[in-house]
Amino acid sequence: MPELPEVETVRRGLNQLTLNQEITGGDVLLDRTIAYPFSVSEFVNGIEKNAIAAWHRRGKYLLAELSSSSGWLGVHLRMTGQLLWLDRDEPLHKHTRVRLFFGDRQELRFVDQRTFGKIWWVPPGVAVESIMTGLAKLAADPFSPEFTVEYLASKLQNRRRPIKTALLDQSVVAGLGNIYADEALFKSGILPETLCIDLQLKQIELLRTAIIQVLETSIEAGGTTFSNFLNVKGTNGNYGGVAWVYNRAGEPCRVCGTSIQRIRLAGRSSHFCSECQTLRGVMRRD
Repeated sequence: MPELPEVETVRRGLNQLTLNQEITGGDVLLDRTIAYPFSVSEFVNGIEKNAIAAWHRRGKYLLAELSSSSGWLGVHLRMTGQLLWLDRDEPLHKHTRVRLFFGDRQELRFVDQRTFGKIWWVPPGVAVESIMTGLAKLAADPFSPEFTVEYLASKLQNRRRPIKTALLDQSVVAGLGNIYADEALFKSGILPETLCIDLQLKQIELLRTAIIQVLETSIEAGGTTFSNFLNVKGTNGNYGGVAWVYNRAGEPCRVCGTSIQRIRLAGRSSHFCSECQTLRGVMRRD
């Protein structure tokens, strides 16, 4: 599933390519992709003849602010969703679900193999959170001023659950997923099975710093592509080639050479180095 760096990479690409261009029409090839409104024709009519003023990101959600106070266009890529900026004459991928048409025969195409992705049109005057209800449950974004050590400590301390599981909870950290939770735990020297209640404040401080660092590094690399992720121009992300532990089970640790281990926690894979990651959480890396 695309995580914060992948969604941020898409947001930046969309802001470079799609702003201030009128949506001239649309074609919905899979009705259930449209989460709201429930009428496909109402969705198309709602966004048609409007331009996109700006794309925003909240956690893993994309939000396009429509011009002339015409509401919002929301997108969640879920597991395999892709937003691709293409020439309208480009042959349709078999998993194309929604097409938004622009001038000069350009289009924004939503491709989604697993069909879990969703798109919303939020009408003007309606609170976005009342339609895209998942937004109301999101924790602070790692790049927001609210994401302080004290904030993260308040979310983690006194909880008897593994730290890796907690980091995947979008009500704890917005936008973080399996890849970057593993990476941040490695950089902060914390084992994924460590219970939140056992973390010291210094460890939480290291973890907060590591979360921000790995997300920044991945955004600079254009995100991670292990399976489906592509940016809006159809290019893979490059972070996977420099990942510390994720998807590297059996390979040597980039720091100490110890074989990277993989375990299952709450049904998800967790990758770690048993030598570099300890309960003390004292390691520091640039």
